[in-house]
Amino acid sequence: MIDRDLVAASTRPLILSILAQGESYGYALIQRVRESSGGRLQWADGMLYPVLHRLEKEGLIEASWRLAETGRRRKYYRICSPGREELVRQREQWMAVHRVLEQLWETGICPT
Repeated sequence: MIDRDLVAASTRPLILSILAQGESYGYALIQRVRESSGGRLQWADGMLYPVLHRLEKEGLIEASWRLAETGRRRKYYRICSPGREELVRQREQWMAVHRVLEQLWETGICPT
């Protein structure tokens, strides 16, 4: 399992990245992250929905209610233009951190 703090820090860019590929609803986002991480990232409803609401309040994503094939109402989320801009910013930051860690680990500072 991945450390809880790292999971929390990665939530925004992960949600924005998934929604940049197309709209989705909460449970599908949870499943997509679980599948993409090989089960190493485990999101719970209680963690996901506050982040979705915050992203919506910030104008980065939009939501709309629709009927699913099962007849249940689902809230679908989609990324907005400011969300795409935020995703670019988030990606640049994560890649910068990744490069620093990669450089440090390649020089043998951290044991493998």
